[in-house]
Amino acid sequence: MRARVIRLSIAGLALAAVGVGVAAIAQSREAESVLQRARTDISRGRYQDALTALRPVTDAAPGGDAALELGLLQLYLGRRDEGRRTLQAVAARNAGATSPATLLRAGQAARALGAYQDANSFFRDANAHVPEDPAVNTAWGELFLEKYSKSEAAKSFQAALAAEPVRVSALVGLARTVLDDNPPRARELAEQALETDATSVPALLVLADLELGDAREAEARAWLNKALALNPASLEALSLQAALLYLDDRTAAFDEAVAGVLAINPTYGEVYRVAGAQAARRYRFPEAEVLTRRALDLDPANTAAWAQLGMTLLRTGDEPGARTALETAFERDPFDVVTYNSLTLLDTLDEQYETVTEGNLVVRLHRDEAGVMREYATSLAREALDALEAHWSFTAEGPILIEMFARHDDFAVRTLGLPGMIGALGACFGRVVTVDSPRALPPGEFNWAATLWHELAHVITLQLSSQRVPRWLSEGISEFEEKRARAEWARPMHLEFAHALNQGGAIPLAELNAAFSDPQRIGMAYFQAGQVVEHLLEAYGQDKLRALVAVFATGVDTPEAMTSTFGVSIDELQAGFDRFVEERFGALKRAMQRPDGLKEAGGAGLEKLLEQHPDSYPLLVLQGQTLREAGDYDGAIRAYERAAALAPQAAGEDSPNMHIARIASDRKDTDRAVRALDAVVAVDGTNLEAARMLASLAEPRGDRSRTARALSAVVEIDPFDLGAGARLGRLALETGDAATAIPAFKAVLGGGPVDRAAAHADLADAYLLAGRRPDARRETLAALEIAPGFERAQDLLLELLE
Repeated sequence: MRARVIRLSIAGLALAAVGVGVAAIAQSREAESVLQRARTDISRGRYQDALTALRPVTDAAPGGDAALELGLLQLYLGRRDEGRRTLQAVAARNAGATSPATLLRAGQAARALGAYQDANSFFRDANAHVPEDPAVNTAWGELFLEKYSKSEAAKSFQAALAAEPVRVSALVGLARTVLDDNPPRARELAEQALETDATSVPALLVLADLELGDAREAEARAWLNKALALNPASLEALSLQAALLYLDDRTAAFDEAVAGVLAINPTYGEVYRVAGAQAARRYRFPEAEVLTRRALDLDPANTAAWAQLGMTLLRTGDEPGARTALETAFERDPFDVVTYNSLTLLDTLDEQYETVTEGNLVVRLHRDEAGVMREYATSLAREALDALEAHWSFTAEGPILIEMFARHDDFAVRTLGLPGMIGALGACFGRVVTVDSPRALPPGEFNWAATLWHELAHVITLQLSSQRVPRWLSEGISEFEEKRARAEWARPMHLEFAHALNQGGAIPLAELNAAFSDPQRIGMAYFQAGQVVEHLLEAYGQDKLRALVAVFATGVDTPEAMTSTFGVSIDELQAGFDRFVEERFGALKRAMQRPDGLKEAGGAGLEKLLEQHPDSYPLLVLQGQTLREAGDYDGAIRAYERAAALAPQAAGEDSPNMHIARIASDRKDTDRAVRALDAVVAVDGTNLEAARMLASLAEPRGDRSRTARALSAVVEIDPFDLGAGARLGRLALETGDAATAIPAFKAVLGGGPVDRAAAHADLADAYLLAGRRPDARRETLAALEIAPGFERAQDLLLELLE
């Protein structure tokens, strides 16, 4: 009897346990159902409904997914104390667990609480358990993206997509990693996300942001309208909509939009920060500063706003103010790499750079380069600004800060906060110019002087337009001003442009501004913008071109500006530009056409093609190459000469004239080599090899004019070639050109020559030629102090004493 009672008790307990299990499962399913409904409510802006639904589930399971969702929503709505308490409970209850789901939940809570290192550890541990899990990888990628580690973020998003190719949050995250560097790719990814889920508000916001980046406000507004139709209470969409109103100078509407946002979240300083970011994106930095400070007035804990304020102040030239803001941001978030990089760069500027002031110009140079660049950079900046102000009848507001960086990555960090910026050489923010120094890249890769002139032209156009000139016009004017200053500084893309014309690849003017955001078209966009400006100048004159730039200060867009200034529409401007292009490039375009069979052409086939196409540049270049390889050097030169006649603008190492110069030099035909090199230097302001070859061939022949031109080009491209500088200075002494000799010898002396006594004596000679006897005496005595028995210096001193 006893045994039977026990068996019945055990059976009863088992049945009770089953009942509890069934109830738990039912409860779990109900909680999951509530969670999914709440997520839907949140995505549609029904925040109060979501709060009401999530609270009882959170009370029952304070460490569960519903609690995480509730805490995130509470923070989103500005209920920070509640949100932090909720999320701290989630983090505490999941921190000690080891399952991927709990580690993921703990990581998301830690990230929301600002415990980024803890969040990274949780995500890493979760990933170790399930390396292919798309949810873990997406959450980890979002953490990296928030901390400006785009490359790591991209890896995580790609891992998520490898497991789940249509995961919308990963597609959107990956789009955001390339938003600045590759906008076309970002657009492709956002559109792919919308193909999977047409209701994805984050994907719609990526597309709106892309349109804003290209100043296509109508298109941006259309994407925002779609987003707000799905979620009329999306703080991100409403903030971007408010920013659009601000950019359109609709101040009252902007204030009303801000009030609507603050009604949802009274502490949402992001609404001002986003407007400030968009204003900064349009180079309206003084306005961006005001807006960002308003964000901080509303929410002093907004670390992103402190960081943004610091970057904005860097662009207005207020480096002390920038340091204060960045240090505040760094104290709150030491994992923000942009802030860290910028503070480190400011330390570098303070510790390693010297400041030279020349009127309203403030030039900062690395201490190891200042001895040389002080002479060249400051004088060129003065020459450029004076010439530009005269051309544009406009006096730039100073001081104008020019920072020339010895390391390219330092330039990139000063400009954007991150290393890289491959292909960029300079930037201008209105009163701040940042550029690579000649040593930042290998000699011959670029011309620092042309770059500095280009950026100083932006000073004029940005200030004249109250920072509102569209990028295509500002860049086009800078391109043109380079060419106006020195013909050889013109961007060497004539042949590429002619080829693009043959391929139907010229950029329509209506798309020109957007082309600057496309890494595949940006080079062509620069060149074509310069051609558009030449067309405008030729068709309407300098005064009208100035009026065009100035009218943008009133807030008009490009079509309105064209109509009010020139009385033409964009379509009419396109037609006029097409005629200009045909006139300027028609012959070159025809010469650049690639005949059928070009790739297979050789021997008799090449000769036959040339009979059919005698004025084909590609065929003539191929003929020159073929004949050179066959040892027919005279024939090769003739072919290259015909090619050079068709395309005299051809530049670079493979230009016809460079081939001629090398062949002629090898054959000791100095006359022909010199003529070819002269032609190269005249059109190619970065060809250091050609300039050095020309100097070495012309100097022994006593050809002072060509030697001076070649040495000037060498010193301009590579100011640290002290030998070339000394040769240029001595040649200038021989021709009585003290204005050239003095800076050349000062730069040589500043560069630390081997024979300092001789360098002082050279400079003394130059001062004496200029009639500056006290300066000549000082340099002579400096030479004698180093070498008391230096006869040349002794003779100089005697001459000065007489």
